[in-house]
Amino acid sequence: MAGHTLPSARGQGEPATGRLNLPSGALFTHVIMGADDQKVLMGTDAGYGFVTKIGDLFTKNKAGKAVVSIPKGGRILQPKMVKPQDSHIAAVSNEGRMLVFPIADIPELSRGKGNKIINIPGSRLQSREEFVVDYAVVSENDSLVVHSGKRYLVMKPKDLEHYRGERGRRGHKLPRGFQKVDRLDVDTGK
Repeated sequence: MAGHTLPSARGQGEPATGRLNLPSGALFTHVIMGADDQKVLMGTDAGYGFVTKIGDLFTKNKAGKAVVSIPKGGRILQPKMVKPQDSHIAAVSNEGRMLVFPIADIPELSRGKGNKIINIPGSRLQSREEFVVDYAVVSENDSLVVHSGKRYLVMKPKDLEHYRGERGRRGHKLPRGFQKVDRLDVDTGK
């Protein structure tokens, strides 16, 4: 839906279900807004993802459009905006394993499951023993901030070298005290 058709900041707003018909049991998890050609990383906590454009997410149907195929036991993660200067994806699992690899290794699709970003065994995903906590999209000069409870670890580009690898691998363990990751943030240094 076009952003200019939404109600102004005055009042309580408008329910999204007034514009969209959700199937039974479906719910809103995230909302994104941007230009049609803005690239976005779409992914699941099963370790799969792909890059798409916001324009490819539009639909004419009031019932919506299935964009991401979620494996059994998996859940959708927050979409991440991809800037032209971004060069790498960082993925971290709930076991404290992190993998960093070039964003060029991920396909650009309009819909689907995508490719394996980080290896999460299917049996461990279904039992919810292991899953992806968060993804981050970083450029060569960005620092990655790993949040673990009230503590955080700032990883400079040279610190990320240890975690670089091929797409679809398990990744390396984060330092002790930071293996129970809540989320990842990107520090551009500006």
